[in-house]
Amino acid sequence: MEINKNLEAGWKKVLQNEFQKEYFHNIVNTISQDIEKSETLYPPIPLIFNAFNHTPFDKIKVVILWQDPYHGEWQAHGLCFSVPEWVKAPPSLKNIFKEIKNDIGLEIKDTWCLEQWSSQWVFMLNAILTVKAGKPASHSKIWWEQFTDSVIKTISDKKEWVVFLLWWAFAQSKKSLIDDSKHTILETTHPSPFSAYRWFLGSHCFSETNKALKKMGKKEIDWKI
Repeated sequence: MEINKNLEAGWKKVLQNEFQKEYFHNIVNTISQDIEKSETLYPPIPLIFNAFNHTPFDKIKVVILWQDPYHGEWQAHGLCFSVPEWVKAPPSLKNIFKEIKNDIGLEIKDTWCLEQWSSQWVFMLNAILTVKAGKPASHSKIWWEQFTDSVIKTISDKKEWVVFLLWWAFAQSKKSLIDDSKHTILETTHPSPFSAYRWFLGSHCFSETNKALKKMGKKEIDWKI
């Protein structure tokens, strides 16, 4: 099985060494074994690298990091926090849109799909790229984090003036991979209903992202969907 067969060329080039390492072959073998056992995995295999294909390496301006994909039917499509447009919004995503409205006055009503952000070079990365249906964090031990830690560090090392949005402790644990002398790091709590009111709501993270991009001489993100 070649799960990265159609990966965007820029990503394929900068990550080529990772794909040759034993741990990545172990990831692929685990996924193959799960499929042989008739496990349902999310997102579907062709969408595992959806975030990478929507946001080429050379274009990245913003990184949003989450832990692992949604584990419910039809929800995960390879962009962290996003769901396909016909799927009901999970609570965390509703709070993201609530903060957008409070922060910059945009009300989003008709879709919960964030593909428009990725087309403006917002890289929406799950640290763990797959999950078994109905079993959150079920692929947290299959070496995905070794791969995505390398992705984060590669962005930090090879690019300049990227804004990293780290929403909660798990994402913030990746700070050591990011060179904050040449990148901007914005931290909040998770947008989950359990923590959003402690810091995420009222954080102004979307307007602060645009302020940072403007200061860097980059085009701001239109957060409208």
